[in-house]
Amino acid sequence: MLFSKLFLYTLRQAPKEAEVISHQLSLRAGLLNSLASGVFSYLPLGLRVLRKIESIIRRHMNELGGQEVLLPALQPLSLWQKTGRDEILGETMIRFKDRRGREMVLGPTHEEVITDLVAKYVNSYKQLPLLLYQIQTKFRDEIRPRFGVIRSCEFIMKDAYSFDATAEGLDKVYNGIYSAYLSIFSECGLQIVDMEADTGFIGGSASAEFLAVAEAGEDIVYFCPDCNKYSRSESCPSCKKSGLSPIKTMEVGHIFKLGTKYSQPLKACFLDEKGKNRPLEMGCYGIGVSRIIAAIIEAHHDEKGIVWPEKISPFTLEILPLGGEDSSLVQFAFELYHQLQQKGYEVLLDERKESAGVKFNDALLLGLPYVVVVGKNSFGRGEVEIYQRRDNRKITLSKDKIIEWLEDKISYL
Repeated sequence: MLFSKLFLYTLRQAPKEAEVISHQLSLRAGLLNSLASGVFSYLPLGLRVLRKIESIIRRHMNELGGQEVLLPALQPLSLWQKTGRDEILGETMIRFKDRRGREMVLGPTHEEVITDLVAKYVNSYKQLPLLLYQIQTKFRDEIRPRFGVIRSCEFIMKDAYSFDATAEGLDKVYNGIYSAYLSIFSECGLQIVDMEADTGFIGGSASAEFLAVAEAGEDIVYFCPDCNKYSRSESCPSCKKSGLSPIKTMEVGHIFKLGTKYSQPLKACFLDEKGKNRPLEMGCYGIGVSRIIAAIIEAHHDEKGIVWPEKISPFTLEILPLGGEDSSLVQFAFELYHQLQQKGYEVLLDERKESAGVKFNDALLLGLPYVVVVGKNSFGRGEVEIYQRRDNRKITLSKDKIIEWLEDKISYL
């Protein structure tokens, strides 16, 4: 992609309403644009990051045998009234009447909808187990939207739902997804605290949450170095050690053993091997996809800008020709750009007629893993410089060794 053609507008200073670093850098680097409080547009750079995260999630869910669906955001209120959760969510749920007078909601989550769907088609143990998932926008009327996409009124989630004949079957899926979540978050470059949690308004018999260590997080946990365990209490529940240091975290994933909480009231039943009619054993498994972006930025940044993990970065690398009007230098930059694209690299070429300072500051702000600097002096010696964003390390290479060096460094393509 040519920088001049990219729909990208960087900011030197963050807007005043941006309180935390992830919100500030998301706006400064042109990932997001704020339309209203808690409502954001994803610009091309931000959407590329979002799609990378979604791709990692899809791969792991598909490996578990999950099948992707897309459920409606518009939902009849009557469905929620069957489980009583319309009263539990209260004013958090966005409600309205359509022109026919039907009471509708914008879906804050999809347990009722998926259970209603499965109840129409699954009626035998032979159709089980079943794992369905989606990546979709949710809507909640937050009292106080803040911190950018960390707490917003509409947000993107991956929610999965399992259906089993037995509680033992549910346990197996639950444990499998637990392990998959740890792998997903690791690939996204996040340090995760996983621990048992309250089931909240989702309900069920058990749940676990996955918390990313982040300075902007509002969830406080404590780590006991003696027991190597996290807890929510200031003294260790195992060894009673006190004076534990608080760690700020934000929730990025939550999984639940629902049992028959939804299948019973919504009559999602099946015939077992003996012909007995029984409610389905359910589980649900959520990941805050858009929130992961904020968590990554909180964990990976410096005073100059974002420092993307390689698998999440919107582009693999950026090429910076800094030779002014030197036609041979510019031609080399374009040739390298096309060669790398043909090999499958996602490349951003900053061919703008801007000063070296402007171009380099934008490169640091955007935080791509590698910046290939084609400078006038080094190019005259037949060399280029590669700037590794993570450790701010600069390497000088012969012009004909660039591709070989990148192929050795980047193994995930």
